[in-house]
Amino acid sequence: MELMVLAGSFALLLVLGVPVAFAIGLSSIATILAAGLPVAVVFQKMLGGMQVFSFLAIPFFVFAGELMLYGGIADRIVRFANSLVGHVRGGLGMSNVLGCTLFGGVAGSPLADVSAMGSVMIPLMKKEGYHADYAVNVTTHAALVGALTPTSHNLIIFTLATTGIASVSVFSLILAGVIPALILTLCNLAAAYWVAVKRGYPTHGSFPGWGAVLRAFLGALPGLLIVVIILAGILSGIFTATESAATAVFWALLITAVVYRTLSWENFLKACAKACKTTGVVLLLIGISSAFGYFMALYEVPQKTGELMQSVTSEPWVIFLMINVLLFVLGTFLDMAATMLICTPIFLPIAQAFGMDPVQFGVMMLINCALGLNTPPVGTTQFVGCAIGQISVGQVMRSIAPFYGALGLCLLLVTYVPAFSLWLPALFK
Repeated sequence: MELMVLAGSFALLLVLGVPVAFAIGLSSIATILAAGLPVAVVFQKMLGGMQVFSFLAIPFFVFAGELMLYGGIADRIVRFANSLVGHVRGGLGMSNVLGCTLFGGVAGSPLADVSAMGSVMIPLMKKEGYHADYAVNVTTHAALVGALTPTSHNLIIFTLATTGIASVSVFSLILAGVIPALILTLCNLAAAYWVAVKRGYPTHGSFPGWGAVLRAFLGALPGLLIVVIILAGILSGIFTATESAATAVFWALLITAVVYRTLSWENFLKACAKACKTTGVVLLLIGISSAFGYFMALYEVPQKTGELMQSVTSEPWVIFLMINVLLFVLGTFLDMAATMLICTPIFLPIAQAFGMDPVQFGVMMLINCALGLNTPPVGTTQFVGCAIGQISVGQVMRSIAPFYGALGLCLLLVTYVPAFSLWLPALFK
């Protein structure tokens, strides 16, 4: 009965349009009352879930991303990307893919990526004769790579969600996302080029020469170095993942305020306010999800779900496909952090039982959650991209298939070929 109250109240609140964090909290309180336990249990689990030292990395990574967003890093990255591929057919689309990928690697946030790069590239592509739906799809799908990069705070959230289930280090997860991020970028480039050729989009000038590429690269290099600093610092043992996040903030301030001199005082305050708001939302969700996870463990939700799946089939590849489908469906209704916090305790034990490594599962989960960011009804990156491109979501969805295919191919490779996500962590273990 308590489990029915938990699941039923949560689903009902989501249907009524209650924000996810409040839906989780209210359904937890309803379950406590149905079980006859003291309501204080919910608040104890909330506080315990948020009081983890490693979570300091979350506000630091979020703040670093906002500084990059408001500090003018995007313009230099666009120039570098355009110098590389701007001369090929559909060059602006491919430049958009590279630019979003590079900025996503620096900012670590798909939403910040779409906001920064989309504001520059989508109007420019429309001006040059590209259709709005193509410009939006290219931008929003390329931005999803930011969820897999070293500066992504979602990596920290996933490691939290594995607490008590498996031991997953942040550094292993960072390394595991590198090759899938490269694969996803190549798939996005292929999709952008294929659509550009099919629609007959023009080329834009000739190759400017390697000298121009080098100058554009040097202009963007200080901002791009943040990823190298994080990986080298953690690998060498100079600092931990939490300390690397603080280093990212310091470097972002140094580059935007001192080197580029593009961060005004007004934009600095905007970055501070946005980072505080995002951090508050994420930590509230983490705390409430800890209480929700307590009830799922108490009423053996993972075990019951696993038994249900095994009653359907015992083939690992079918189980993994079912997990992907369920994660995709849930990701269309839930935010990225909420999906990871709710679904990881349910599906990770099942995936482990059928031979999937927790780190591999983490990358699979991140790609699935990123796909949800670009799918209605909750797809936040898609809504932002459509707002910038001044086009409806329905129009964008009609031509989204090639880009979904690129993301789906990457997801299948990570799911069924463990080496794509586990080779680098094993190399540096």
